Amino acid sequence: MPEPVVLEMQGAIARITVNNPPVNALCHAVRAGLLDCVRRADRDTGVDGIVIVCAGRTFIAGADISEFGKPPREPILHDVLAAIERASKPVVAAIHGTALGGGLELALCCHYRVATSDARIGLPEVKLGLLPGAGGTQRLPRVLGVEAALDAMLTGRMLDAPGVAERGDGAIDAVLDGSIADASVNWLRGRLAESLPLRRVRDMPVPGNADAAVFERFETRAARETRGQFAPRQIIACVRAATELDFDEGLKFERARFGECMQNPQSGAMRHLFFAEREAARIPDVPRDTPRRPINAAAVVGAGTMGAGIAMCFANAGIPVTLTDASSEALNRAVARIRDNYDRSAARGRLDTQTVERRMGLITAEAGLHVASRADLVVEAVYEDLELKKQIFAELARECRDDAILATNTSTLDVNQIAASTTTPERVLGLHFFSPANVMRLVEVVRGQTTANDVLATAMGLVRRLRKVGVVSGVCYGFIGNRMLEGYAREAGFLLLEGVSPERIDRVMRDFGFPMGPLQMGDLAGNDVGARVRAERRAAGELPEDPRYGRVHDRLAELGRHGQKSGKGLYRYGEDGRTPEPDPEVERLIREEAEALGVKPREVSDREILERCLLPLINEGLAILEEGIALRASDIDIVWVNGYGFPVYEGGPMYYAEQLGLGHVLERLRHYGRTLGNAFDYWTPAPLLEQLAAQRLALKDWTRD
Repeated sequence: MPEPVVLEMQGAIARITVNNPPVNALCHAVRAGLLDCVRRADRDTGVDGIVIVCAGRTFIAGADISEFGKPPREPILHDVLAAIERASKPVVAAIHGTALGGGLELALCCHYRVATSDARIGLPEVKLGLLPGAGGTQRLPRVLGVEAALDAMLTGRMLDAPGVAERGDGAIDAVLDGSIADASVNWLRGRLAESLPLRRVRDMPVPGNADAAVFERFETRAARETRGQFAPRQIIACVRAATELDFDEGLKFERARFGECMQNPQSGAMRHLFFAEREAARIPDVPRDTPRRPINAAAVVGAGTMGAGIAMCFANAGIPVTLTDASSEALNRAVARIRDNYDRSAARGRLDTQTVERRMGLITAEAGLHVASRADLVVEAVYEDLELKKQIFAELARECRDDAILATNTSTLDVNQIAASTTTPERVLGLHFFSPANVMRLVEVVRGQTTANDVLATAMGLVRRLRKVGVVSGVCYGFIGNRMLEGYAREAGFLLLEGVSPERIDRVMRDFGFPMGPLQMGDLAGNDVGARVRAERRAAGELPEDPRYGRVHDRLAELGRHGQKSGKGLYRYGEDGRTPEPDPEVERLIREEAEALGVKPREVSDREILERCLLPLINEGLAILEEGIALRASDIDIVWVNGYGFPVYEGGPMYYAEQLGLGHVLERLRHYGRTLGNAFDYWTPAPLLEQLAAQRLALKDWTRD
């Protein structure tokens, strides 16, 4: 194995190269190598300056997260950074790709920073339930200012190097063309000729006047955007310390708060999700070297809200896309909706006008399925009607090239039946985008019985190209996410009949960490949609013969109370059309339905509300795992965190169940089976749950003995 850090001389410039693929993480060997090379270069009287550069596709993209929770091995990162900052000769960080987390903190300890035009920087530790713990909260405000630094750290967003360089505040000193390894040496050589001074970020004042109002504004924003999370509040406190304490005291403050974050259970949950997202890309029986089909042009069939959002996903990734529909009016509305979405993003400063026009230029709208013949991949996104989808796929199979991939965006229907309507079912799979498709990160990649390996591998690669996270699911009703949603929504409906108010049910689930409760979510999705699906499944004998099942929501749909889109559903919606308000008419309707069913009101605790919504969800997840619908438990967590708003700091329903203890989950399921009755098997534990709980108990007994 080559050395992970090497030093070579370029005249009087010492170039230190980190080579630790794939992302040059700051593992122990890299830290030790950097410290040794920096010290050697600093002692060498023939060296006038030092450049730190990285091999491969990126600069240092962070710490080695696999070392978290293990005893620290010297040299720790702080020792390396201190040696760089104290060097008696100018040290330049030469950034390409991304400089993230500890990589950016290392760059901020260098005296100067140069970058390629496509480089990006960021401190994304908040996504792991942490704060930048190697001086990031103290140094970044000194080069970006308090507000820009807080925004970067609280969102974890990456910043483009050219935009940062334009600020002229020292975060990025120059954007260079050509090979960064050579260009950075030449830049330093030229600047040394001008008597380049040693400039340490730690010695810079925090620019601007960050008064209490600034921090209060960010605290309010964090409470709204990262509700319930521990780390954002600590980041704000650390940046405040940067404005009030001297640098070394600020560092001590940061280290103490970092330790608190590290010990908080939230960080463990969020680190679990970090690794889970990586693991989700691996499909055990599909080799990594499986050939991918080229996707240079796409088509989307169906110009509704979902179709328009999916078209935006392709345009955002630079892939030309044709949006098609039988209705020219629907196409015109879709294009107008897409334009409006992009214009609103531009108005918020998230996109520039040039980017908006470039993306709009990638979208073509044209009626007729014949346009799909130009596409490498077609996504069907019409409404949930199996016969209609089968008809469309039969026609697509005739219109499209034999090597084109055909995908359905169905959220519940049988992908195998859809594939069977074509003569080439091996090229058919599901790509279940979540709404709004241009915003939500999750795509369930549904593998049919005959889906070819290269089709599946291509789809997973495409999802990454769209900057989304893909999770492979087998075929069943609702796949992973919507199948688990059924029990969650079912119990919320039963609780209504038992006399619990809609707002209380939703409040308990929001307090747990969901962005909205199950009832408000139902209003958002549309009660008419759910009622239609239940009617179809009842007719097919797929629902329990329980008159309570979906009763309230079916009645709402009959009365035209379809939810937000009609201005009233389980809630009434005010002038803005979005704010839910209690509705006395619904309260009367629920009482009437409960009386008709013989359901008597009862006292229900907040704990029962929470458990009755979450336990069926967890139990169904274990059934899905046992059946092989999901490849691994962590895939289920990724689906529910990214698709349904399960709180990120709880790690997803499967991780949450492990923290509760599977024995506890089993006992509580049995408790509700005894107290509520189990005539319809709502509370029957999944066999895998009973098996795993018994194994955990046996292991505990063994370790005790």
